[in-house]
Amino acid sequence: MKYPQSAYLHIPFCHRRCFYCDFTVVPLGDKAHGENAPGSSSVNSYLKLLHKEIALAPKGIPLSTIYIGGGTPSILSSNQIFRLLDLMRDHFGLQDGAEITLEVDPASFDDGSLKGFLDAGVNRLSLGGQSFDDHVLTDLGRRHTAKDLNKACTLISESFKKGKIFSWSLDLIQNLPRQDLHSWKKQIKQAISFSPPHLSIYDLSIEKGTVFAWRQSRGELSLPNHEEAADISKMTSKMLRKEGFSRYEISNYALPGHPSRHNRVYWSGSNWWGFGQGATSCLGGKRFSRPRTREKYRRWIELLELKGFNKFFGLIDQSELITFDDLIIVGLRRREGINLKKLLKDLGWNDIQIDKDLINLKNRLKYQIEIGLIKERDYRFYLTDPDGMDLSNQIIVEILIWWESLHDSSFS
Repeated sequence: MKYPQSAYLHIPFCHRRCFYCDFTVVPLGDKAHGENAPGSSSVNSYLKLLHKEIALAPKGIPLSTIYIGGGTPSILSSNQIFRLLDLMRDHFGLQDGAEITLEVDPASFDDGSLKGFLDAGVNRLSLGGQSFDDHVLTDLGRRHTAKDLNKACTLISESFKKGKIFSWSLDLIQNLPRQDLHSWKKQIKQAISFSPPHLSIYDLSIEKGTVFAWRQSRGELSLPNHEEAADISKMTSKMLRKEGFSRYEISNYALPGHPSRHNRVYWSGSNWWGFGQGATSCLGGKRFSRPRTREKYRRWIELLELKGFNKFFGLIDQSELITFDDLIIVGLRRREGINLKKLLKDLGWNDIQIDKDLINLKNRLKYQIEIGLIKERDYRFYLTDPDGMDLSNQIIVEILIWWESLHDSSFS
């Protein structure tokens, strides 16, 4: 097996669960931060499990990217981050120029922690800002304020300009409650003022079981309508393009040289290590996730230790193989799109049948191609920015229906 060159480490702890969040997180309270703060015993016991899981993995090859996400990894002390990265260095090794990203939250982040994280080996930061509006932040259930976010942006921006970090990213959410075209324009301008080389702009998604889903069911969630949401998204793309950003993935914009190398691993269909409660790995084309609760995660590691990695890996359900559907979905999210002819050739299809089926797909997408939502060149299909990317779900559904129709033919 060819082992991955990228690794994701999941830190599930947060101060509180945001109203839109359905991730695997463990809220510790607003005072949690550092090795001796409230919740520290829970953090320490979890880190022992995480360290053990990493140590049980094959050594593989040196890593080119590490991403520490959550949750709120900046709840950890810089010493805890150092020990975690030190283990990764010792176990796997790091390639020269490896990208090491840490997600940070404005409410658990200051000048001292910044210095500590950089000393630990972090060279890229992803700041979860979400909004510069205090009213919106309250609506989201966030702990930090606009003042906290402005301060964090200033600290990180200054470090970047001084060459102390390779890159950094700012996360914002569009189409939120209390948001219209005018207020969102102010948000984008505020973000640009800090000169981040990378921006992740996510559309609000209402997930089952969240506070937002409950509010929506009661008619208490006032969100931009479809037309307003489309205008907001188009304005985002236009403003950022004017500032030199490239929309290299549906939700991600970067200046030249600053796309997230780690995230591109996911979107390209490559393999990656995943470590930690609720984390997902992709090895040998098979994806598998760890349990989402602490006790089940502990028992999962005990089984891994008992069986050994190779035997344990062989027990993974074959249904978790990456499917053609998955490759279509993640491939079309990228600026460069997806080469469907190559994918079908990789499946062993012959050229005559591939050409026939892809001509049928082009006919199916004729209207979307004519109005400029999707383009095709030598059987590489890619969405246009902003119109195609903003209507990506509709186009992906059409392609998936085409793919399903092939399963019903004698050539599937």
